[in-house]
Amino acid sequence: MIISVLLALLIIGVTAGTAIESTKTANIRPNVAGSFNPTIERPVIDHEAYIDPMASVIGNVEIGSMVYVAPFASIRGDEGQGIYIGENTNVQDGVVIHALETLDNGEVIEKNLAEYGGKKYAVYIGNNISLAHQSQIHGPASVDDGTFIGMQALIFKARVGKNVVVEPGARLLNGVVVADGRYVPAGLVVSTQEQADKLPQITDDYPLKDLNKGVLHVNEQLAEGYLALQERTLAKEEAAEREAMKTPVQTTRTPRPTEKAPGFEGILVMGSIVAVYLFLQKRR
Repeated sequence: MIISVLLALLIIGVTAGTAIESTKTANIRPNVAGSFNPTIERPVIDHEAYIDPMASVIGNVEIGSMVYVAPFASIRGDEGQGIYIGENTNVQDGVVIHALETLDNGEVIEKNLAEYGGKKYAVYIGNNISLAHQSQIHGPASVDDGTFIGMQALIFKARVGKNVVVEPGARLLNGVVVADGRYVPAGLVVSTQEQADKLPQITDDYPLKDLNKGVLHVNEQLAEGYLALQERTLAKEEAAEREAMKTPVQTTRTPRPTEKAPGFEGILVMGSIVAVYLFLQKRR
């Protein structure tokens, strides 16, 4: 029984250690296969992009250089695929990027794909784009260069042009196309092309016309800073591991200054252990 308990404790300890080790890179991982996604794909992330450990990037996702992905963002290329995010784009806290299935038992679902530059994607997000906190880009969808997507905005089955401002809480739906240089007022639901064509143009007196520049400036520095910190931390860990490997393992017992025969207290403890062992043996 005593041996069984010791073995159980040992197994629990080893299992726990394995679980902790496996979670180190669990936030960036391949998808699982399904009828809508028969191949296993792992995210392709530029070495100059920073993915926060509390963000998730899964499956068929490509992320360009100087991209900052903040805590609790979710980029899932495990259903619709692929998802592309261009250079210098920031994906802020709580942003969700996902897409409807693009395959059904090997057949391409064309209506669930967005075309950009002659290629087809589940979601295409270009360069120098800001996706503000808790916004959602749900494919089929595309967002072109220099655009700002405001907090809690939704882009679903829609295409957004260059240098657009989608203000907080706005909704773009039903295949609408927003032309370059327009803005979508806060909370507005745009579900017809007629509405999209009437969206106001960004002029010099529009108060948010330069908002994206400032947001990009901040998030580029965040990406650089956190990436540098991550590299320094990794270098320290690797140095510590190398140093530990150089340290000789002590195999001989260090003699104690004085050793005495066990006294009355020691004999009492040993007797108690033997008594417990005999009691357990009788109960078998």
